[in-house]
Amino acid sequence: MVKFILSYTFILSTALFAQDFIASVRETTVADNERFEVSFTFSGKSVNNLSQFKQPAFNNFLILSGPNQSTSIQFINGVQSASITYNYLLQAKSLGTFTIGSASIVQDGNKYETNSLIIKVVKGADKPSQQVDDSGITQQKIAENVFIKATVDKSKVYKGEQVTVTYKLFTRLNIASQMSINKLPQYQGFWIEELETPTNIDFNVNMIDGKKYHVGLLKKVALFPSQAGKLEVTPFELTVPIQIQKKRGSNLWDDFFGDPFGRSETVEFTAKSNLVRIDVLDFPQEGKPDSFKGSVGNYSLKSDLNRTITKTNEPLTLTVSISGTGNIKLLELPELNLPTGFEKYDPKTSEKVSRTGTISGTKTAEYLFVPRVVGIREIPPMEFSYFDPSQKKYYTLKSNSFTINIEQGEKIPTAEFTTKESIRQLGDDIRFIKTSYDDIDKKADYDLTRTGFWIAGAFPLLALALIVGWKRRSDKLAGNLTLMRYQKAQKVAKSRLKNADKLMSENNYKEFYTELSLALFGYLEDKLHIPKSEFTVERAADELKNRNVPVVLISGLKKSAEKCEFVRFAPGAEKSAAMKEMYDELADVIINIEKNIVDRKHV
Repeated sequence: MVKFILSYTFILSTALFAQDFIASVRETTVADNERFEVSFTFSGKSVNNLSQFKQPAFNNFLILSGPNQSTSIQFINGVQSASITYNYLLQAKSLGTFTIGSASIVQDGNKYETNSLIIKVVKGADKPSQQVDDSGITQQKIAENVFIKATVDKSKVYKGEQVTVTYKLFTRLNIASQMSINKLPQYQGFWIEELETPTNIDFNVNMIDGKKYHVGLLKKVALFPSQAGKLEVTPFELTVPIQIQKKRGSNLWDDFFGDPFGRSETVEFTAKSNLVRIDVLDFPQEGKPDSFKGSVGNYSLKSDLNRTITKTNEPLTLTVSISGTGNIKLLELPELNLPTGFEKYDPKTSEKVSRTGTISGTKTAEYLFVPRVVGIREIPPMEFSYFDPSQKKYYTLKSNSFTINIEQGEKIPTAEFTTKESIRQLGDDIRFIKTSYDDIDKKADYDLTRTGFWIAGAFPLLALALIVGWKRRSDKLAGNLTLMRYQKAQKVAKSRLKNADKLMSENNYKEFYTELSLALFGYLEDKLHIPKSEFTVERAADELKNRNVPVVLISGLKKSAEKCEFVRFAPGAEKSAAMKEMYDELADVIINIEKNIVDRKHV
C-alpha cells in the first residue's frame, strides 16, 4: 500500500535537507503478545532514484505486515524536502533482548545504512495497562514524548567559574500553537548572563534509544556561582499545546500518530525540565595573592598614558584595559596609587561583553589626574590578579610604570588688567591724599539693637552651618557606598526609565525591555542593599516583606518582573501598545515601592 502525503509544516522548522537513513521504533520494551511498528526512513532533498532497499533479518520476530511504504514532501520557507518510510508491523516470537540489524538503500550509486535497534521483550502481564482519557492518550504517554531537558557543561566548578545551562525541548508530537512559560528557573547563588540564542526555535532530528525526536533549543544561560557549596537550579516549566488525533480504532498509537488529515484536538501539557545540581568549590588558599579580588577566568592587561611630558595644571589620562574570558561585568579594576603632588578623580569605566558562548570581552578604565607640583614623578605599576580554573592557579598581571616630567605651567591670574576698559577704571580709582577734614562729620556709635545688624551677623553663621552639614553628608555618602546607592536609587531608576521611553519612541523593543529590566532590578538592588551577584526577585520580595510593604504590591512586583522577562517568548511583544503598557506598569511599581518605603521609614 503506497500512501502519498503533501504537507506544509508551519509548527516545526525541521532541518532535514541532508541525506539520512534512520531506523526508529516507538517503544524499545514490548510485551510478547503485543504488536509494534518499526520504521526505516530515508530523508533529504529528494527521494528520486532510490533502489535496492534491503530489509534486516527479523529472526526473532513475526512480520505481520510490511513493508508498507509512505512518502512525504514538505515545503519549509519555500525549500522542498522529502522522505520515504518503510514500515513493518512485528510481534516477538519469545521473551528476551534482541537486535534488529541495519537496513540499506542505494541512491545515485551511494549506499546508505540505518542504525540497529535493540528490543526488549517481556511478558504481557509485566507491562501494566494504562488508563486513557477521552482523547485516547495518557499524561504519562505525553510526558514520554514531550519533555524539557536541562544540561550543564560542567557539574563541578570553582566559585566565579562559568557554568553553561542549556534548555532543549524534545518532542515526538505536533505542537499546535505558541508555547507559554509557566515558571522561570531560579538561580539562587549565581550571577546570570543570558546567552544569545535564535529568536525562533529551530528543530532538528535526534535519535534517543532508537526513537526519533524533534529537538529545539529554548534558551542558554551562563551562570557564575557567587558562593561555595552545593547549589541548585530549579526546573523550567512551559505549557505546550499538543495536537492529538482523536481515538477511532482499537490501537492507541495508531490513532496517536495517525493520519494528519483526521480529526484532532489540542491538549495543554505542562513540560518541566529536570533539577540541575552544581558542586561549587571555594578558592584555594595556597598561592593566593594579596591583590586577588575574586576575578576568575583568563585575562590580559594593557595600560597606556597619553603623555609623559606635561605641565602643572594640565590633566593626564591613564587608560587600563583588561580583556579575556570570564565575568566581565564583575571585574574589579586595579587601584591607581599616585605619588604626592597629584589631584586624582574617579575613573570612568566602560565594557564590551560577548555573549555568544563563553562570556568574554573587555573592561576599560580611564584614570584622570592633574599634576600640581613641578618635578619628575613615577607612577608605580598596578596589579591585577585572577584565578584560572583550568590551570587551578593564580596569576598576577602588572601594568607598565610611567615616569612623568612635570614643568611649570601658566598660573591662573586672580584679576584681569589687560583690557582698555580695566585700565580706564584703574585710572578713575586713583585719588589724591586728603589733608583737610572740615567736610567730615564723626559718625555716631552704631546701635546694636537694629535688626539689620543681627541679620548681617547671623547670616554668615547660618551659611557656615549649612555648608558644614552638606559637607558631612557628602563625606558620609562617600564613605558608605550602600547608603549612597540607597539615596540615589530613585534617581538612577528615573534615568533608566527615561532611556527606555526614548527606545520605545524609536520602536527598539529589544533594548527597550532590557532597559526596563535594568531600571527595576537596579532600583531594587540599590534600595534593598542586595549585591548584584546575589539578587533574585524572590530575595527582593522577602526584603520588602520584612519592611512591611503590602503583600499586594509585592505580588504586583513579581508579576511585572516575570512579565518583563517573558517578553522573549511572547508573540507580538514588539508592538508599541504592549511596550507602553509594560512601561507604565513598571514605573508604577517603582513609584509605589518608593512611596511605601519612605512612608514607613518616617512612621
